[in-house]
Amino acid sequence: MSVPGGSPQPSYLLATLKADCVNKPFHQRCQDLIRVIEDFPAKELHAIFPWLVEQVFGSLDGSIVGWNLRCLQEKTAPLEFHSALFFLDPSGAMMKLVYKLQVEEYRYDFPVSFLPGPVRASIQERVLPECPFYHNKIQFPSSGGLGLHLSLNAFEYFMFHFAIFLIIQRNFLTGQVCNYSDNAYYILVEKYLNWFLPIEGNVPPPNFSNPGGAVPSPAPRSPSISLTSYGTSPSLLKRHISHQHLVNADPAAQEIWRSETLLQIFVEMWLHHYSLEMYHKMQSPHAKESFQPTEEHVLLVRVLVKHLHAFANSLRPEQSASSTHSHTPSPMEELKRIVIQRFIQPKLYIFLQHCFGHWPLDASFRAVLEMWLSYVQPWRYVPERSASPVGNETQNRAVPEKWASFVQENLLMYTKLFLRYLNRAIRSDLVSPKNALMLFRVAKVFSQPNLPEMIQKGEQLLLEPEPVMPHRQHRLLMSPSLGGSFLSSWQPPITDTSFKIKSHVYSLEGQDFQYTQMFGSETRNLVLRLAQLIIQAKQTAKSLSDQYPDMGSQSLFSWFGLNSPDHNNTYTGNDLDEAGYDSIRKTDEHLEKALEYLCQVFRLNSAQLSHLTVNFGNAQDESLRNQLPDFIQNENGVYLTPLGRQQVINGLRKFDIQYQGDPELQPIRSYENAALVRLLYQLSCVLNERVRSCKPNSLGLA
Repeated sequence: MSVPGGSPQPSYLLATLKADCVNKPFHQRCQDLIRVIEDFPAKELHAIFPWLVEQVFGSLDGSIVGWNLRCLQEKTAPLEFHSALFFLDPSGAMMKLVYKLQVEEYRYDFPVSFLPGPVRASIQERVLPECPFYHNKIQFPSSGGLGLHLSLNAFEYFMFHFAIFLIIQRNFLTGQVCNYSDNAYYILVEKYLNWFLPIEGNVPPPNFSNPGGAVPSPAPRSPSISLTSYGTSPSLLKRHISHQHLVNADPAAQEIWRSETLLQIFVEMWLHHYSLEMYHKMQSPHAKESFQPTEEHVLLVRVLVKHLHAFANSLRPEQSASSTHSHTPSPMEELKRIVIQRFIQPKLYIFLQHCFGHWPLDASFRAVLEMWLSYVQPWRYVPERSASPVGNETQNRAVPEKWASFVQENLLMYTKLFLRYLNRAIRSDLVSPKNALMLFRVAKVFSQPNLPEMIQKGEQLLLEPEPVMPHRQHRLLMSPSLGGSFLSSWQPPITDTSFKIKSHVYSLEGQDFQYTQMFGSETRNLVLRLAQLIIQAKQTAKSLSDQYPDMGSQSLFSWFGLNSPDHNNTYTGNDLDEAGYDSIRKTDEHLEKALEYLCQVFRLNSAQLSHLTVNFGNAQDESLRNQLPDFIQNENGVYLTPLGRQQVINGLRKFDIQYQGDPELQPIRSYENAALVRLLYQLSCVLNERVRSCKPNSLGLA
């Protein structure tokens, strides 16, 4: 891009760049922007920065798509894909621009109305959010000005827009298919995590020429909020002052201010959509969801969880030992030590609780399930694990004893969420290959040697009576801060394991929480019920497979002419239709192993399983035959009578009403309904070969 007359006025530079958006191809515009950022001073660049951020990420209201990073893929647009990644790389031109503006301490406004619900509500009610990250950034509008906003430095402003890009629903082109795992945005998330939260070493220094030296950390700023108007007490004021950003308190911590800022923004924007109070209100069947995470959102939260485990686990034992006098931990080491418990655990727990209770009862729940299983298995993300030789499978599966403290300090992540999944599994169609696979995954993870014993020990410590100790009383009410700058406010480690577990449970669920034991009688009865359903599903899968041995991968629904009408691949439907009977045969193996693992975890013996099998028996086939809808047969084939059609409709309606009345589950589509599968199966059991000779739509169900 050429600009006549030397350095232009900011308005002229902005007008030129806007014209280029219309007249030049994408890769050429990226090259021009790189030259502009390199050549022009911060004063001119300051004027174009908000516009450029909006051009990249789109507008906050979703009306402008921007560079469409979530749908930008190498295989469909290789030149644009690589141009965007090069420009937005942590060492690229965009970050150089951010650091240039950071040196001059420019500030940018971010509307409070686009913050996550609990934070937005708190600020609008003139109450300081729990996360201290916001405390010196909230700005009230001047007379006649716009609404509440945050005053952010360039790095914070860029990262807020980068993070919120994931959760704002854009107006993508009709029919545009976006792959979740190989698009530009997904790759940039991984790049930023690896760069700013490195597994080895420290964050690389900014790669740009600065005559004044390194990029300064954010300067201390006095809050522009009237604390009186917030109704804060003197004790609260002291607490807020003690939570000032870590870089203001410790000059040595300047090396990680970008790391901490990125982490806080990701956690706030991706996870902090539900407060504890909101979570309790959502238990009502009449509650309306304020925020609905997408599958893509959950997949990227899993990327964050896996990286933070690897980040925390890269802390060497000699660095994590607090009693070592010869080694003073660096700010990066201190961040690794507290990152899981203090930054991510509280918000992730409530986020998962919501997903378990309100996610549709379909195969897309696999994304939530795998994110949960990643969190509860930090031992999978130890750097030296990949280098260890493969030995005995049972020995490799055993959870090392050193992880007992993590399990106990995250007890609800294991026990409460296992119970939530158990209730989902009981209501699922386990003949579905994908549901059977999910059950297998959960059972396998929880059956790892030593893990059930660690969980049971944690429950025993939680439930043991606590002696009356006055010096503990005020500590019990101190729940960990949900985010913020933790290095300056980190309390000495609590050595009392029982107290740590109680503090964890009460801080997440409240003082009045009634705990249900994972290894108690109530849960055991649910497991026995699930075991019975597994046996039933195994027999149904076997019957389906035996009934049609020559159908191969042909689907049941397509055979009856009932394919899903969804041609845009926005919903996969029931995976019986998707996978056919080859997958049904594999389902039996997953169900068999899941049952075996559950027996290991809950110590179910063969006599109990035999009792369940006998109770179920072979009476199911007769029951199925006696529940057929009404039909007639003539020379043209087999037809459902009007009564038969009504029986099918009533059965499906009854099934859907059952789910509508359940606050934990959402109604599911009738064509993916397990009841429909069983009705079709029942019909085919009696009609057998005669049904095959009929025309696809002759049953009157199409």
